[in-house]
Amino acid sequence: MAKAMTKSKTADYLAGKLDVSKKSANQFLEELANLAYREAKNSFTIPGLGKIVLVNRKARMGRNPQTGEPIRIPAKRVVRFRVSKAAKDAILGGR
Repeated sequence: MAKAMTKSKTADYLAGKLDVSKKSANQFLEELANLAYREAKNSFTIPGLGKIVLVNRKARMGRNPQTGEPIRIPAKRVVRFRVSKAAKDAILGGR
């Protein structure tokens, strides 16, 4: 299985493809991430890739796998990434 691209490899690729410096490409990636973190509470969309959204999870009953004892899992907010249809089709192929 191939290794995932690191941040520096991604910045290298973007720098070569867009004819900019590696430093500029790296700064772009950092600013995009910071913008996504800041705007996640309102949902943040990366066109053609997906959307970062906050979701409220309900409280539920779970089970301790070691003892089998039922436990209560409290409600909480979680961050989710919803992949766009265009990305799914590009990665998995159209059906």
